[in-house]
Amino acid sequence: MAAPLMSLVWTDHVTGRQGFLVVDRLVRGVASGGLRMRPGCTLEEVTGLARGMTMKEALHYDPAGRYVPLGGAKGGIDCDPQDPGAYALLVRYLRAMRPHVENFWTTGEDLGLTQDLVDRAAAEAGLVSSIQAVYPLLDDEAAARRRLADAFAIEVDGIGLDELVGGCGVAESALATLDRAGVPYPGTRVAVQGLGTMGGATARFLARAGLSVVAVADVKGTIANPSGLDAEALLRARDAYGTVDRSVLRPGDLELPGDAWLSADAEVLVPAAVSYAVDSGNEHLVTARWIVEAANMPVLPEAEERLAARGVTVLPDVVVNSGTNAWWWWTLFGDIGADADEAFAHTRRSMRALVELMLDRAESDGTTPRAAAHALVADRLPVIAQRFGWYR
Repeated sequence: MAAPLMSLVWTDHVTGRQGFLVVDRLVRGVASGGLRMRPGCTLEEVTGLARGMTMKEALHYDPAGRYVPLGGAKGGIDCDPQDPGAYALLVRYLRAMRPHVENFWTTGEDLGLTQDLVDRAAAEAGLVSSIQAVYPLLDDEAAARRRLADAFAIEVDGIGLDELVGGCGVAESALATLDRAGVPYPGTRVAVQGLGTMGGATARFLARAGLSVVAVADVKGTIANPSGLDAEALLRARDAYGTVDRSVLRPGDLELPGDAWLSADAEVLVPAAVSYAVDSGNEHLVTARWIVEAANMPVLPEAEERLAARGVTVLPDVVVNSGTNAWWWWTLFGDIGADADEAFAHTRRSMRALVELMLDRAESDGTTPRAAAHALVADRLPVIAQRFGWYR
């Protein structure tokens, strides 16, 4: 696998903490990828995430669409986002990265950071926007920026549209897989690790589709109920970091250890929090039939091999959680308007078609969904390179 175009390690002069930026490749001179903040974040992790962003962009290439895929990149900061000095560190990081954000790296929220926080820090760092590098590619910058701002202002049942579209895509990936297997939604149980932006929205859409959410995990542990949790009540009781106020729990809701979600009696597992959540040391706990990767890189390769040998199918992150990134660009470039129904419909159509294509390829090649997704990317990247050019 080719090395990324650029890898950068930054050391904060105040705290000594490190931050990272990896640009896997540029398409039309621009790369897309969020910025995460978590304790223990590494250059290796950010490198893998940047490569994943290249794949996500390529998988959503539609020659008939206005949105043309960008290259892949990712940023990371080694710090607990709840640390009192985290925001000042974020501002200093973005100030140091300002030339890159201005010229070729479009970024936004990822694990540990909200878009509001990124936007506020970017403004304090002297940036016009965290995605300003893409503005020269727009036909009508002013109209595009208004459209995206209007979309970000939309709330659906108390949650912002920007927080919901990614979970809509994850849920649709799971539902498409269940449909293909002939499994009815009622009676199908799901466990979700992480009730932040992605995990919370996924839980909402799956519950509203008729699945039973039987376990959710946050930093305090796992909340479980074999008869089903009240997903909406848990969502309303979250703080900004996705931690649930336990005072809302009902009789029958159990408080279990943090890793109990892995062994929950459920058909579907949705890791939607940290990377490397499922490894060779805990994969034996999984009894589910499907793992749907809402987080980035949550299942390690050796664990996935063992899971596959046991008949557990892993739906890969590069497909499953790609809806948020795509929605930004569908909206900015004008493939969809600032409308929740249009956003959800377009996301569902696109994600379902992509999942079907991936599973068809896996079946025809006799391989895993992840290998099939890689094969689809390998088919598309030369087409993108020939039409638009890249630097790597």
